[in-house]
Amino acid sequence: MNKTLFYTGKGDQGDTARLGDTKRISKSDNLLDTIGTLDEATSAIGLARAQGCDALLCDALLKAQRCLYRLMSHLSATPELRANYTGLTDADVTWLEDIIAQLEPQLPQLQGFVLPGDSPAGAAFHLARTIVRRAERRLIAFTEMEPNIGPANLAFVNRLSSLMFVTALMEDIAAGAELSYAKE
Repeated sequence: MNKTLFYTGKGDQGDTARLGDTKRISKSDNLLDTIGTLDEATSAIGLARAQGCDALLCDALLKAQRCLYRLMSHLSATPELRANYTGLTDADVTWLEDIIAQLEPQLPQLQGFVLPGDSPAGAAFHLARTIVRRAERRLIAFTEMEPNIGPANLAFVNRLSSLMFVTALMEDIAAGAELSYAKE
């Protein structure tokens, strides 16, 4: 019986290779920092999703996580091979915008900056939102070094943070919590 190894040992010296390239790059490279932060974002979304959410949101969040993996593959490929690893499209951005638009009418008028922590699930989505925002900053910095990533990739991550905010509010409301604001 063949045993699957969950490690290769190739990165033990602190380097790795991009998809389609034999050249090694440091694991501290901005590319890997960007991909790692996107990976952290999808894990945070998964943790928040595991706290519980309605079927529409859970399905949407699972799809959003899959979209982030497409983006990570797109970024991992060398610029020459990037077309083989489709990133995100305008349709993906529109899909997120449509979900947010469906949820917005269910939300109260906000009275200021919302403080996280009114429900466990809401707090988890607020944490996911902040990690998605950091991923967006890393992605912007990477695109400044390696252009032609595509505007839909940036827009998707931006809208995803908005979805995390709306979802946090939805979860707080579903828990019967009264929203806490930064300003008393």
